[in-house]
Amino acid sequence: MPHFSSLLQGLARSLSVGRDRKADGAGDGKAAAALRSSGTLGRGGSETFAAACSRRGEKGINQDCSIVLEGFGCQEDTVFCGIFDGHGPWGHYVAKAVRESLPPSLAGHWQEAITLASLIDGGEKRLGDLIVVANVGDSRAVLATKADDDDGAVVAEQLTVDFKPNLPQEGQRIRECNGRVHCLSDEPGVHRVWLPDRESPGLAMSRAFGDYCVKDYGVISAPEVTQRRISSRDQFIILATDGVWDVISNEEAVQIVAATADREKAAKRLVESAVRAWRRKRRGIAVDDCSAICLFFHSTPS
Repeated sequence: MPHFSSLLQGLARSLSVGRDRKADGAGDGKAAAALRSSGTLGRGGSETFAAACSRRGEKGINQDCSIVLEGFGCQEDTVFCGIFDGHGPWGHYVAKAVRESLPPSLAGHWQEAITLASLIDGGEKRLGDLIVVANVGDSRAVLATKADDDDGAVVAEQLTVDFKPNLPQEGQRIRECNGRVHCLSDEPGVHRVWLPDRESPGLAMSRAFGDYCVKDYGVISAPEVTQRRISSRDQFIILATDGVWDVISNEEAVQIVAATADREKAAKRLVESAVRAWRRKRRGIAVDDCSAICLFFHSTPS
């Protein structure tokens, strides 16, 4: 169903933070069950269960935020999960503004896509087993699925691209728009985006909401959108900010969550593991904000 992707692409390009804010439902006054920041959602017999956790790092205000909405777009079988990582002096305001603006803006378009899907599919709407992932920036979504060897092992599958300016296609676009990409002498390996004639802003990603000073120089806000059906092997999905992924691998994250017997503590355990990894692996470097959402697909482990 490619129309889902095209609608999401168009919405992201036209989204204006802070405009057209409505209820968390789909514009008809019905509010979806919402989880912001740390906590759990979905204990009342729901087929899905979500746990979220966020920890402030050592750089000041926590610029991460997240949201989980049950019944998104007035569809009982639809869950919206979003995780947002701000940057710069006002990053925490931008992250929260996107968190509040994106779901209601998307909800109306989502209903249009559902209606179109029902027409194309002859009236059959199978949304409950569909994952649609849209990513801007360097937060990441990782799927945990059972391996094909039937031994019960759970493996990781990365669903998103970390949009860093050193990726060939990203760097090429930025340079073609007269932007510059290079590392600072004291940060080897950390590629940043700079204006043509100034050592500013030093953005460490190639796609982002805001950052208008470099939007004419190749930094874009268009997401990469993918979709797939949830199979019986798929167990859960992890959404986390780069504070987690900088020190925890995809496989490590999946194993940490899979080994947590109490699902309510899954996101907290992953975030706490990331904080410990920062202090162990990157001594002398300030711990970044670490946030994660764990969305489980089955009411009980399969």
